[in-house]
Amino acid sequence: MTPVPSTASLARIFRDAGVARVEPRKKPRASFRRFVYPAPNACWQLDATEYVPTGGRKCVIFQLIDDHSRFAVASHVAWGETSEGALIVVKKAITAHGVPQRLLSDNGAALNPSRRGVIGQLVTYVTSLGVEAITGKPYKPTTQGKNERFHQTLFRFLNKQPLAETLAQLQAQVDMFDVIYNTERPHQGLPGRITPAQAWEATPEVEPPRPAPRPAAPLGDGEGLRVARVRDNGTVFIRQTRFHVSRALAGTIAYLVEEDDALLVFDHEGTMLIEHPWPPPGTKYVVSGRGRGRPPRTL
Repeated sequence: MTPVPSTASLARIFRDAGVARVEPRKKPRASFRRFVYPAPNACWQLDATEYVPTGGRKCVIFQLIDDHSRFAVASHVAWGETSEGALIVVKKAITAHGVPQRLLSDNGAALNPSRRGVIGQLVTYVTSLGVEAITGKPYKPTTQGKNERFHQTLFRFLNKQPLAETLAQLQAQVDMFDVIYNTERPHQGLPGRITPAQAWEATPEVEPPRPAPRPAAPLGDGEGLRVARVRDNGTVFIRQTRFHVSRALAGTIAYLVEEDDALLVFDHEGTMLIEHPWPPPGTKYVVSGRGRGRPPRTL
């Protein structure tokens, strides 16, 4: 029996014979090129995925990979997607591989809630090291596509292992996967189908970023200090109230000190920008030290 040619083969034959319509607007798959950072540590991608070990309770696996080499720089297993877990995996990776220039994540509250006008613990930490914390656009998961693909590879590995009974057992399995993934498994997304470890070693790492300048003496030892991003309307949000700072500072980082009778707002050099006495409870907006909004509800 004569084998039936594939659709692609028939299309090529018809095009060569001049009996098929050529559609030059359609780009072949080979024409698409993935965006890749030029060297290791230029950008790391962080994401978390859910997993269910023995007992049925969901846990979370944080996975952190290098964008250039696809190298798994660190993983961490936790019961929930928290800022604490995100900090653990990033600090583990930095200890082993140095400080990256950028950290890409989604907009989750535990990773990078900056688009919501809030500076999370992870962003505060990496920013202090000079790392640029970036996020993908909302509802655009393809930005973290490399990490999503990484999750699938991990799941295929875990499905072949005995079901973990504890977080420690699952962490051991994930650590074993990272070693195999980095050093033994050729990667389809890398030139020549080399391993992530080979890709990491083939190109010199980028220079680490410069640490961000720390606030000067007026902020003391940092106890009671909060970090916030000034919103587009020139305000910072704390204690369910918006405090006006300056529209000219929109998008910049501000340091908030909560004293007993007032909120103090400083820039990164430790210069006080404004002082707001605490308004009555229920105040929604404060400008020039005066509250505006609904009066507090009384019973």
